[in-house]
Formats: sequence, structure tokens, C-alpha cells
Amino acid sequence: MIKALIMDADGVLINGEKFSAVLSRELNTDPVKEKEFFTTVFQDCLVGKADLRTSLQPYLSSFGWTGDVDSFLEFWFESEHKLNEELMGYLQNLRADNITIVLATNQEQYRTKYMLEHMGFEGAFDKIYSSAHMGTKKPDHSFYDYIINDLTICKSEVIFWDDDPRNVEGAISYGIAAEEYTDFKTFIIVMNKLLPLSLSF
Repeated sequence: MIKALIMDADGVLINGEKFSAVLSRELNTDPVKEKEFFTTVFQDCLVGKADLRTSLQPYLSSFGWTGDVDSFLEFWFESEHKLNEELMGYLQNLRADNITIVLATNQEQYRTKYMLEHMGFEGAFDKIYSSAHMGTKKPDHSFYDYIINDLTICKSEVIFWDDDPRNVEGAISYGIAAEEYTDFKTFIIVMNKLLPLSLSF
């Protein structure tokens, strides 16, 4: 029986446009520098090995940004502030029926803080797992293992949802049920097959 849902953030609970797309469209960005940032130093930020504010500073001019780091972060986080309200509401109904709902996201520390304080995530989940605080990220098995051990739950009692096939495959190879999130309608169809009839949507 499913006792817990492990939910991804971007592309699942948050359905706004990815910031890299916004950056390329809205600013006169150097694509080489943009790729360099997101594939190298930003990856260290995701696991808490580097500080995003410090790491961004040398890249601001190549991103076409004339303001400071704080204003850039505000622009970044607000551009992705679009909740999947339908999904969030459904998850709260499951919580009311004693299904544990946790957030599991590859996220650096400042956006994690923004999610908690400005997107209402602090009170919306039973647990929040951010890669920046865990020191590991999806799809590494250590990421999923950290969560299972912390929840003190059996692998067979959880289902993991993510929009990235690599993360879904990582979870399955670790040994937990996982599904690729595409849209709310498909999500509900799958969940109705997994939950008792009394909890079905």
C-alpha cells in the first residue's frame, strides 16, 4: 500500500517556464557562458559545495544583467513562481487522509528558501528534501536512500514523481516505484490505480 508520495518541484509542482529559457529570451545572454554556468559551477551549488550568490557574480555581465546579484536572484525566482495549483490541492487532500507528502528537489539553498517562504511550501509538505542540504542530488541512489531512511519507510510503500526521465530511472534502479509526470490528468489516472477506492479522485 502506498503510504507516501515523493514529489519533484520544477516541472511537477511548479509549472512555470524554465529560467534558462527566460534568460535567453529576456536578456542579451552569452550562450557559451550561460551553458558553462549551468553545467559547471551551478551543479556545485545544487549540492551545497558552492554559494550561488558568490558563483553568479563573475557571470552577471555575460548574462546581460546590469544590476546586482540580489536583484538578479529576485528576477530568477519570480520568473519561475507559478504553482501547479490543481496538483497542490490534490496533495493536500491526500495529506488529510494520512498519506505522507514530501518534496524532493535538486535545488540550491537560496531558491529552496524562496520556495519555503514565498511559495507556501513550508506548510504544504510533511518533509522537504533539497539537494543543497543533503549533499547529493537526483538521480544518484544516495539521494533516494537519504529520503527512505529519514522517513523510516519501506521502499514498497512510496511512489516518486518527476518530470525528468533520468530521475525516474534513477529511482526505479534504486528500488522504488517511480512515474514520469507529464500532466495532471495522467497523474490522476495512475494514482487512482494505486490508492484505495476511498482515496481516489
